Amino acid sequence: MIEKQKIKEEERAILVGLVQQGQTPEQVEEYMDELAFLAETAGAVTIKRFTQKMERPDSKTFVGKGKLEEIKNYVQSKNIGLVIFDDELTGSQIINIETEVKVKTIDRSDLILDIFARRARTAQAKVQVELAQYQYILPRLKGMWKHLERQGGGIGSRGPGETEIETDRRIVKDKISLLRKRLAEIDKQAFTQRKERGELIRVALVGYTNVGKSTLMTLLSKSEVFAENKLFATLDTTTRKVVFENTPFLLSDTVGFIRKLPHHLVESFKSTLDEVREADILLHVVDTSHILYEDQIGVVNKTLQELKAFDKPIITIFNKMDLYEGEYFDEWLSSEVKQDLLLELKEKWERETNGNCVFISASERNNIDLLREVIVNKVREIYAVRYPYKDTLNATF
Repeated sequence: MIEKQKIKEEERAILVGLVQQGQTPEQVEEYMDELAFLAETAGAVTIKRFTQKMERPDSKTFVGKGKLEEIKNYVQSKNIGLVIFDDELTGSQIINIETEVKVKTIDRSDLILDIFARRARTAQAKVQVELAQYQYILPRLKGMWKHLERQGGGIGSRGPGETEIETDRRIVKDKISLLRKRLAEIDKQAFTQRKERGELIRVALVGYTNVGKSTLMTLLSKSEVFAENKLFATLDTTTRKVVFENTPFLLSDTVGFIRKLPHHLVESFKSTLDEVREADILLHVVDTSHILYEDQIGVVNKTLQELKAFDKPIITIFNKMDLYEGEYFDEWLSSEVKQDLLLELKEKWERETNGNCVFISASERNNIDLLREVIVNKVREIYAVRYPYKDTLNATF
């Protein structure tokens, strides 16, 4: 099993990112905001951010020599214990950077894996995360002992193995093989459980992480579902039976997607993501108040395409409209102008989604009745096609 170490209180960290071709400084700043949120979720305090404009990362140190020297001087003068890069680093890059700055260095994937390891609760989630961690370190084994041996534990150290022999490639491969077999057994049990749910239509909540899926799940299913203002608050799929207007269906809350989600996590969480693949309807929840919500929509749509689930009926739910209005509408705007701007926004996305969208605020419970109506109508459409001779309003599933 993975050795879980207690994170130091308020581990001081700096963030490092590149402004690459095709990116604006504003975009990169927003990406760094997300990285800072990830770091906060993992238990770190971000002290400073460093960015550099480069066409491509340096093959040896990711950033240029001058920037690395600047980072080194700051780290040594401000008692920084952790450097976090927004992009994936190779094993040699990690070692070269750590040799120069003399403190623990991790990348975005390592940080996300650390959060997943911390949040894993069920046996399935723990095995999934452990498998992803071993797959992550396998290509980085050369010189990785220093990376695994980082003094003091903390973020990025919550990984598999603390003894030198566990860095041996053969043993890591054997461990990966064993975890895959164990996960296959768990997946088989999960598949059987899904099959036993009967003929009920299955609806799954999907979306970028921290957009309010769990809050909406609680509202729609009238049952408490864990939610907090941190990324990846829950890793395990929660499923509830819901009945709207005498129409029953199953509603599932799934793990949130994120930009640059490590490939190994997607692979390891296949069984969890099967809830998305096997769903009849997807409810794509969007945080409309986020400045890059359109980019987040693109990330989720791309992930759904990779999961071969993009061709399913999708209802896009534009959540947090109360925050959207507070963020983008000045106090001096007249109510008529506000209504015109909201109408323009809604018409745009009705065109983009072919009318399959709803604008709500889960926290304020605005437009929830309309959302229920849209969901139940879509569920009934599928029931009518799948079970044309069954009265779904009175049937027992």
